[in-house]
Amino acid sequence: MRVKLLTILILIVFITGIIISVIIINNKNNSEVDLVAINEVVKIVEKNWGQVNDELFHHIDLKQPFVILDDLGKVIYQTPGNHFDGLYEAIKNRDIVVDLKHGHEFLGKLIIRNNEQLILQQMKSELINSNIVIFGVLMLINILFILYVHRTVLKPFRQLQNFAANVARGNLDIPLVMDKNNHFGAFTESFDIMREELANARQREYESNRSKKELVATLSHDIKTPVASIKAVSELMLMQAADEKVIKQVNTIYSKADQIDLLITDMFHATLEELQQLKLTVTEESSEVLVKMIENVNYDNQLIYDSIPQCIILIDPVRLQQVIDNIISNSYKYAGTKIEIKSQIHQGYLELHFNDFGLGIKEDELPLLFNKYYRGKNVEGKNGSGLGLYISKYFIENMNGKINCYNRNDGFTIVIKMKLA
Repeated sequence: MRVKLLTILILIVFITGIIISVIIINNKNNSEVDLVAINEVVKIVEKNWGQVNDELFHHIDLKQPFVILDDLGKVIYQTPGNHFDGLYEAIKNRDIVVDLKHGHEFLGKLIIRNNEQLILQQMKSELINSNIVIFGVLMLINILFILYVHRTVLKPFRQLQNFAANVARGNLDIPLVMDKNNHFGAFTESFDIMREELANARQREYESNRSKKELVATLSHDIKTPVASIKAVSELMLMQAADEKVIKQVNTIYSKADQIDLLITDMFHATLEELQQLKLTVTEESSEVLVKMIENVNYDNQLIYDSIPQCIILIDPVRLQQVIDNIISNSYKYAGTKIEIKSQIHQGYLELHFNDFGLGIKEDELPLLFNKYYRGKNVEGKNGSGLGLYISKYFIENMNGKINCYNRNDGFTIVIKMKLA
């Protein structure tokens, strides 16, 4: 409705400008020649030749300026403000030229100026001024129209852009606020309904994930029961066993059951897709704890290691045990050889080098080995998820340590570096 009113107003102003221009043109007709006044001037000049002055013409109502020339073409009188440029220019300007005579004697000429150019110049000036006013009014109306379009169309559209950006960023709690009379109408309302539906879908997804986590927690709690039974039976067997080999094997069963118990506890807080929620508690520990960790995975005496340098290292013992388990398990699975563990202190770290004597892996696979879900081309027929080394890297780096791997001529090596306290 407002757009129609502005359009009508612009048309009215435009038509008004045309009418004013026509009126100005019609009112600027050339002034009519007053023959009576011209005749009277001629008579006065002829009668008073030689004594022509301003006082002779005070009572004459002749609007056009005039000039009196003698018989030689010399100006002997001209009205005030008039400028005579010569007879040729007068003829060119279409001035009225009247011969002055006394009897049969030629006295001179009376030239009455044609004011057509002056009238035309005045008309142009008035047209220009009126057009400036008209276009100024039109410009003002256009500016008001642009401001109106900005407020009613562009500004709401920018609000829609910001709303879409918030939705893209996941900010679904910010509603789309619009004036009641905006031009987008039901379109904006549909956008806000979409936001509410997305928010509801997100809430449903959250509830679904929460249910899954609750299920994992419930299953973990149920798994704890048989694990606790395994630990109890192991303790009983340790009390009854006398053979050293049996005691070592039962100790391994007990330590693994205890480790399973810790891993199940983690399932209350995270899934494999949420490793960042796995908490680490880094403490200062003696390097002697590494011997126990290594022995916990020394199945059938396949591990060969020298004494570990005495030092204090910054580790989370539980997580470091998981790392060592992962590395040793992979070596058992893929190399199937004895494993040699070498240790040294180097540049502020205690390093453990796990050397197996298998075929190793291809050089182009080395940078990918610690990626999530990545498994090398030598894993065919062997179970695995591709998460062991990924998790190990996460744990080591969050203990301010480092982990890397390389091929040797006679096998494959994984190095873990633990920061010295």
